[in-house]
This record gives sequence, structure tokens and C-alpha cells, in this order.
Amino acid sequence: MIGFIKRFFRSVKYALRGIAIVWREEQNFRIEVLFSFVVIILSIFFKITRYEATIILFMIGLVLLLEVMNAVVERLVDLNKPRLHHYAQAIKELMAGVVLLSALLSAIVGIIIFLPYIF
Repeated sequence: MIGFIKRFFRSVKYALRGIAIVWREEQNFRIEVLFSFVVIILSIFFKITRYEATIILFMIGLVLLLEVMNAVVERLVDLNKPRLHHYAQAIKELMAGVVLLSALLSAIVGIIIFLPYIF
């Protein structure tokens, strides 16, 4: 049992290191976290329903997770630098597009949820 607990905490330590890397090296991640805090504060201020809060948290999580995945894919593609394939740039742009689409979708969902509280 003690071995399991040690392995668990070691895994958590590695995961936190990964989050720290993304925080330190990815400006967009930091911006998205800032927007997330603003949205959470607005959610509390407007006293949105639990259902709406669940959707908001899901959308925040989706954008942040996709940003981390984008960082992972960029690093994997960068490993190929000595023998750069012509698809390398396209892969990076596709992943950036995925993150952008998720952010736009989140903004639309946010507008749909918050608009009735504002007007």
C-alpha cells in the first residue's frame, strides 16, 4: 500500500511539473487561465445555475486541455527539426486551429449563458 501511495504522489509531482512547463512556456495558456478566472468570477457574481456552471467549467477545461495538447504536439513536431517534413508546419497550424475553434465555441457558449443575466 505504501508503494502505491509513493507512486501516486510521484505521478502527481510529474503532472504538476508538466503544468508548470506549460504555464512558464506558453503565453496563450496563461491568457486562457486569466480569462477562466474572469469567467468564474462572473459566474459567481451573476449567480448562474449549477447546470450553467457545469457547462462553463467544462468549456474552460476543454480549452485548457487542448492548449496543453497543442504544446505537446508542437514539441513532438519540433523533435523532427533535423529532417523537417513539409507537414510539420501544417500539423502545428492544425493544432492551433483546434485550440482556436474550442476558444471560439467557449466564447459562444459563454455569451449564450451570460447574455440573459446582463440584459
